[in-house]
Amino acid sequence: MNKMTFSELPLSGRVLNNLTTLGYEFMTPVQEKSLRFSLAGKDVLAQAKTGSGKTAAFGISLLPALEKSDKLRGPEILVLCPTRELADQVAKEIRRLARCIPDTKVLTLCGGTPFGPQAASLGHGAHCIVGTPGRVQDHLRKRTLDLRFVRQVVLDEADRMLDMGFSEVLEDIMTRTSEKRQTLMFSATFPESVQNLCGMYQKNPVRVRVDEEHSKGQIVQETVKVSSEEKFPLLTNILQLYQPESAVVFCNTKAGCQEIADNLQKMGIPALAIHGDLEQRDRDLVLSLFRNKSCPVLVATNVAARGLDIKDLQLVVNFELSRDLQEHVHRSGRTGRAGKKGTVINLLTERELGKMRAALGEAPELREQTFFNKAGSDNILKPSMIALRVEGGKKHKLRPGDILGALTAGAKLPGSAVGVIDIFDFHSLVAVSRNNSQLALSLLNDGKIKGRNFKVKSLNIQSLFRSITLMIN
Repeated sequence: MNKMTFSELPLSGRVLNNLTTLGYEFMTPVQEKSLRFSLAGKDVLAQAKTGSGKTAAFGISLLPALEKSDKLRGPEILVLCPTRELADQVAKEIRRLARCIPDTKVLTLCGGTPFGPQAASLGHGAHCIVGTPGRVQDHLRKRTLDLRFVRQVVLDEADRMLDMGFSEVLEDIMTRTSEKRQTLMFSATFPESVQNLCGMYQKNPVRVRVDEEHSKGQIVQETVKVSSEEKFPLLTNILQLYQPESAVVFCNTKAGCQEIADNLQKMGIPALAIHGDLEQRDRDLVLSLFRNKSCPVLVATNVAARGLDIKDLQLVVNFELSRDLQEHVHRSGRTGRAGKKGTVINLLTERELGKMRAALGEAPELREQTFFNKAGSDNILKPSMIALRVEGGKKHKLRPGDILGALTAGAKLPGSAVGVIDIFDFHSLVAVSRNNSQLALSLLNDGKIKGRNFKVKSLNIQSLFRSITLMIN
């Protein structure tokens, strides 16, 4: 069966050209099954897990409305997500998809950031709001947000929002939108609560179900029987053997998560921890450094198991079996996406193996520990990219293209040597390949960005480990 291309959709020429530039050629199953209906204005209820292409599935369906939107009247598109991290990722992707539409403003409304600047931005108008239910409701209560003109609503990871107790908040928000709206709902599962949500807010929705998140053979699963004392030495062997550009190590507690990251740092392996005790700005920095591949190892609790779209994740290590076996499945689903291959390694004690057997109904096939002892002691994992911090950001009117231009103008540095560029309010992070990091540092410090001089320095993951908060002040 031939895959459908995006050129078969009723989209404008400039949108199709942008999709081609972004690398969108063939549709994923959820895109193929949902886009023709959502673009026709129908409500859609889609079962789609993270990594299935769901963000583009609803993001592309918003583009025709964005082409006609009038931000002076008020936002006409609302996207609700369960977590700030997911909302940030969704907003970035919508901006990429809509970059061919002049003056499009996508505003993110999430907790963990000051309310005042968000209210001020709303005062200047926005076409599309992407936010978490709690913060969107806060703006509605304080009358800094008006949803009367919203004609498209997306509920992303609806099951997760309901699990987090947002049912009444969603009801409050939805009643403030137009009854003539189109409602698109995406959910990894279809429990009764999601079915009820569909009945309340959707009109004769088209139901889309994508049963498989990954193709067979896309993820290699390895399970190793170990004692608690053997886990950490084996983890270091695994990281040194696989040499991943990006790996997530999952454990169950905040303290355990921090301890593993501590010990990896002592071994000279660049690693940062992410868990519920981190302040939001620290979480943003950690995720930025991990995504731009300047920190190859992220040690995480289940806070990162759902909602975080980490591209090209090569390796997942389950240092402990998740207490919730469904969350264990979501952990594994962080890798092996979009046609890429991935590896999941479970380090389990006899007791944890018993729980897995009970859940699966059979014993998993075990791999001998000696399989992972092939790496030499000098084979220390090093990041493929180095992060440079530029002391200028959104408040200085900097954009990613400004920094990229300063590095590559006149063929000073090949574009392939420049990785992810993240712009924050008062600083920016740009990733450059290890071999070109000193040249890039000199180019930015000795030259100008957008006609101005900005101080630039290289970020060392080891020194950042215990002083993240100080580094971003």
